[in-house]
Amino acid sequence: MSEYRRLIRFVFPHAWVLAIAGVCMVASSAFSGVSIGMIIPLVDNIIAGKNIVIPQGVVLPQFLQDLINAVNAMSPMQLLNKMIIVVMALWFLKNFFEFCQNYFMNDVSQRVIRDMKNIIYQKLLTFSLDFYAKNPTGKLMSRITYDSAIIRDSISTGLTDLLYQPAQLIIYLAVLLSVKICFSISWGLVFVSVVLFPMVIYPVVRIGKRLKAISRQSQEKMADMTTTLHETISGIRVVKAFSMEDYEGKKFENQNQHFYRLAMKSVKRMIVISPITEIVGMLCIAIILWIAGKEILSGKLSAGAFMTFLASLLSLMRPIKRLSNVYSINQQALAAATRIFDVLDAKPTVAEKPGAVIMPKIKDSVIFKDVHFGYEDKEILNGINLEVNVGDIAAFVGPSGVGKTTLVNLVPRFYDVTKGAVLVDGLDIRECTIKSLRGQIGIVTQETILFNDTVAANIAYGSNNANMEGIIKAARIANAHAFIEKMPQGYDTIIGERGFRLSGGEKQRLAIARAVFKDPPILILDEATSQLDTESEVLVQEAIDRMMEGRTVFVIAHRLSTIKHADRIYVLDAGCIIESGPHDELIKKEGMYHRLYNMQFKDSLIR
Repeated sequence: MSEYRRLIRFVFPHAWVLAIAGVCMVASSAFSGVSIGMIIPLVDNIIAGKNIVIPQGVVLPQFLQDLINAVNAMSPMQLLNKMIIVVMALWFLKNFFEFCQNYFMNDVSQRVIRDMKNIIYQKLLTFSLDFYAKNPTGKLMSRITYDSAIIRDSISTGLTDLLYQPAQLIIYLAVLLSVKICFSISWGLVFVSVVLFPMVIYPVVRIGKRLKAISRQSQEKMADMTTTLHETISGIRVVKAFSMEDYEGKKFENQNQHFYRLAMKSVKRMIVISPITEIVGMLCIAIILWIAGKEILSGKLSAGAFMTFLASLLSLMRPIKRLSNVYSINQQALAAATRIFDVLDAKPTVAEKPGAVIMPKIKDSVIFKDVHFGYEDKEILNGINLEVNVGDIAAFVGPSGVGKTTLVNLVPRFYDVTKGAVLVDGLDIRECTIKSLRGQIGIVTQETILFNDTVAANIAYGSNNANMEGIIKAARIANAHAFIEKMPQGYDTIIGERGFRLSGGEKQRLAIARAVFKDPPILILDEATSQLDTESEVLVQEAIDRMMEGRTVFVIAHRLSTIKHADRIYVLDAGCIIESGPHDELIKKEGMYHRLYNMQFKDSLIR
């Protein structure tokens, strides 16, 4: 119940729209109730040709007594003509307000889902990289798409019925009780009517509890399908290269079949509720009809009054059936809400401290002071101590998996150290605002991330005051201007998702141009040329060399020839720095760096 209350809080900012919908609900229900009251003159005055008779001892309000007297004074034909006009007007008004009610309730649901998607997306942007390592992209996408759609339906349908159907119940009960009082219908008949109808609640609750569990499983399976879809489409080149189309197709087919089975389990429980309420309702009506029939035959009850009483009871069936479905709909919504709240309640491991300061532009150095870092129970870095002065190039080498990328990722606070500190000009980076820290850092990685936008927009990404002159200048420095000019629309060309239309070298040069345009004092290069062919590597390396001038650089290199001129090279193994120094000095030491270097250049050494 607490989850449902939390879900309903998303409606509060749009309470005014809900209030308009509520007024329309009451008006629609009222006109519907008045329409039922027209059955009495139709049956008694027009069909039976008799006057409406109020039992002795019953005192009616004066306006109602005057209305009955006026109806009794009309001829059947005169009354029929007027009733047709009144009934048409009542049904027009009922349907008009019902349309308004549905429109405004759908407006509320769309507003809520719009807000919820924004909140989820903004929350996702706050998480550090470890969160995304543990949560596949497809599952996170499912929260915004599939789960939010279920909640939207629960508001547009479930919340509507939760508000509208009780209003209808009250109106129809009021009509029923009014007929009972005005025409002296026995309390026994009313008692039987009111007591029998709640019998539908028990099976509905039992089915609803199971439905919530099935719905949760369905949503998890949909998340798995979304993950498979995302991985297959984004990795389609690998899928085709390894001829895995059949395997991936079968994998998705199995997940889809599992989802289908869960969906049908859910459907079966949803649709069984309606016949159950129908059967119980008709059982109630049969009992009531038998009791009332005896009173009509004995002359104790007016046929018109009974028909109105029976119409009120039949009218009660619809809101009761709809309310029974509300429980099932809400159980599905609560399963989706739980998954969404799991994301909203998660705490970012990298968070900005209250009162964080703006980091000044770096003037002195970046220092790692006894830095330790680990993922959960696994230690990656152990006691890292190093200092990189402004304008220096610090290179990091070592076997795969020793923590090189993790180390440089600590500088922009993609992760936070578990022990020790990273200092910029003596200031612990955890004491400054994240935006001011990352505003001083440019990054070019091995995996180039570009967006489905124009070339110019990708180069100027992150800038609020981009100008074409600066974009072109950055492209020239990155050796990208020549190939950009040859593109169909030049700098206005859409490059496709993740730069799909570009070669590896072209994508990498655009990434370099993006970093150049940012003009950061600190630069991180993570194996930026490791996957390029020789020609592309030459162009990219020239661009990198120009970009590094006058900056403090952290570079991870797979090809050791690219870092020979680094001011200091750090050799990592098992999360520790085991060697450090300039290239020539490390070669003379004949340690790990010497072995790695010889492994790459043994052919040339032999020659």
